[in-house]
Amino acid sequence: MRNVGKVVLLSTSLLLGEIAAPIVPHGLHQAEAASTVKLASISYQTTSNVNLRSGPTGTYKVILLIPKSKIITATEQTGTWMKVTYQYSVNGKKTVKTGWVSASYLKKISTTPKTENFPKTTYQTTDNVNIRSGASTKNKTLLTIPKGKTIISAQKISDWYKVTYTYSTKGKNITTTGWVKGTYLKEYYTYSAISGGYYFSKKTVKLYSTPDTKKSAVYSIAAGNGLYSAYQTVNSVGQIWYKVTYNGKTLYIYSGDVSKYTLTSFEATDYQVKLDTYLFSSYGKSYTKLVKIPKQTIISSKQRIGDWYKVSYNGKSGYVYSGDMTKYTKPAETPGTGGTDNEEVKNPPTDTITEQALTKTTYAVTDQLNLRQAAATTAAVLTVLPRGTIIIPTSKTSNGWYKVNYSGKSGYVFGTYLQQVVTGDPLDNRDSYQFIDLRTQSRVTASQINNYIAGYVKSTGKSSVLTNKGQVFIDAGKKYGLNALYLAAHAIHESAYGTSTISLTKNNLFGFGAYDAAPFVAAYRFASVELCIDFIAREMKATYLNPANWKYQGAYLGFSTKTLANDRVDASSEGMNFFYASDPNWGKAISQHMDRILSYEKAYYANADVDTSIPARPTIPGGGDVFPADITAIVTLPAEKQIVLNSKKGVHDAVKTMKKGTFFVLLEKTNDFWLRVRVDNKEYWTNDVDFSNYKNYLSVKNLGRATVSELNIRTGPATSYSSVGTLALNDYVSIVMKADGSLVMDSLKSWYQIKLATGKTAWVSAAYLYTKDLN
Repeated sequence: MRNVGKVVLLSTSLLLGEIAAPIVPHGLHQAEAASTVKLASISYQTTSNVNLRSGPTGTYKVILLIPKSKIITATEQTGTWMKVTYQYSVNGKKTVKTGWVSASYLKKISTTPKTENFPKTTYQTTDNVNIRSGASTKNKTLLTIPKGKTIISAQKISDWYKVTYTYSTKGKNITTTGWVKGTYLKEYYTYSAISGGYYFSKKTVKLYSTPDTKKSAVYSIAAGNGLYSAYQTVNSVGQIWYKVTYNGKTLYIYSGDVSKYTLTSFEATDYQVKLDTYLFSSYGKSYTKLVKIPKQTIISSKQRIGDWYKVSYNGKSGYVYSGDMTKYTKPAETPGTGGTDNEEVKNPPTDTITEQALTKTTYAVTDQLNLRQAAATTAAVLTVLPRGTIIIPTSKTSNGWYKVNYSGKSGYVFGTYLQQVVTGDPLDNRDSYQFIDLRTQSRVTASQINNYIAGYVKSTGKSSVLTNKGQVFIDAGKKYGLNALYLAAHAIHESAYGTSTISLTKNNLFGFGAYDAAPFVAAYRFASVELCIDFIAREMKATYLNPANWKYQGAYLGFSTKTLANDRVDASSEGMNFFYASDPNWGKAISQHMDRILSYEKAYYANADVDTSIPARPTIPGGGDVFPADITAIVTLPAEKQIVLNSKKGVHDAVKTMKKGTFFVLLEKTNDFWLRVRVDNKEYWTNDVDFSNYKNYLSVKNLGRATVSELNIRTGPATSYSSVGTLALNDYVSIVMKADGSLVMDSLKSWYQIKLATGKTAWVSAAYLYTKDLN
């Protein structure tokens, strides 16, 4: 029988494991030996302890016992026996054994992706992405969803999400359902300001660092503890979370775990403590105990939040639980005595209060705060300072009160509710360009703008790309309905009168696209100054000056306020300065440029027309940064993440990935933050890198950039060597690397060896070469 033991090669479908039994050639009798079938490395799991044998019958030698539920890989099948590979560890070392196992003790591990259902979730597209008829790029494209649109999903298969997308066309809403690759979706959260309120925990609840439960809770607090919030978030699954502060940290609490209360004010009322209790720093027993209050002590309060009364005791202000005290009724006086016997006990003598002058220090009010006539809670209330008010106290008392002037009144506020800050708030003077509506037109002329820039150029001797560009600002202001004087001052401030590195090299007058982490490489590159001005005018009107846009915080320059830890104080920040710039005085600085170009006219702006038209946002201009050959980078992502590579720019076909430690060549960065790279001698594109935090994604090893114009390229590492050319300001170069990854320098570490476009090497002074871009 020549066919006994013959190897049968299966078709592609069989290699995928679509049959369970071997193919037996037609005409063979059952008594003949079974044929051996090649399998495509199919995974199985053992259903019981099973012997691994040296051959495909029970008579062969046992190699070892494979325990139940272990995963093995089958490569051949003979009758009811499988040839398998089993991998296990002994004393920390991996061991691999190959042998035969009876198929009756195996079950195939399904490779078919499972459909996973989850709560209805809102996502936002991170780029233009195709919605398809099925969960694969092989399926038909139904339409392309633009970047930034929201969709709904409650089901996925692997990394494909079944989504519903609703959009408008010709006045009608159209809904399309299909499949989208999850790589291009991020969960969508909306953040908004709300009327401030006090939220008390209904049970033991947890506080999280984000408005969801994806990370471990930061704190747990018991029932009955209060938190103040003026901001809420609706997360991707529709839950409402409140932004709160606890133990000095900004956190979130789920709305379903709390009840809302309001602050109640009333006439000063005396209460008597029923038992020994404590004055807490805030409204809840999870807060700090400030001081112990003995039983029968008389205290006074004028405010209540939930079950907590605001009181002062022994020079400290805080809160006492209502259940620990009762309303106090003063005993009737005995005739002829002049008072009760315990008068001195109820009103113990206090220490003498001293007052010390303060140097100019700025504070923000962290809660509604009474301004009192004297430094005590028993003093008359002159007025109430709203949360977020900026004040500059003139003195501080020994019992913790600050003397301030507010709204024409002089009085005292308690220091517990003050936070030292740095702010651009001009306090009582808002008659300046800092607070005009920027959607008005200006009387400024092109010559006034030109003369202001020319004066700077003349005094410094620097070259400016803004020379004689005044009319460009005038035209852009009229075109989009915004203040041309503001637009010019904004450009002047951001570009140092058109002399900054980015403006000179990239025609980028506003630092647009730049991040603190990558100020030069990330910044957009514009084809001309005119295109940059037009782009920014349209962008500002469509976003920061558009009440419907999330960036809108008022149609004026405004200011921001920062804590000493450089965290923004939202309640004390306004206008464009809220989001646009980290400098609290950004709005004030631009206002000052405006005033120097054309003096502020209060009467004119009081009657100026406001243009409320909203243009469509401009498209990102083409262009970017092309790097010299052989710029080497390495992926720095965490081990569990990866950078997805695509075959073309704008296409998301995920043809390859790069994990931590992968080396690649960086070729280009476009304005819309796509990177062109070379891996294994093949080019790909990716937009997975977040340039605001690029160090978590990649590190570039040998990129240099000239910091001066006409930088000599020399044949050797000294000025005595001949020059073979020059580098322009901000020209990129490829620095030669050693085998260990360090950069090649001369023995004095004063010169870098660089690789020219011709492939030859030369030298550049290290003093004029910047090497930290994306480093």
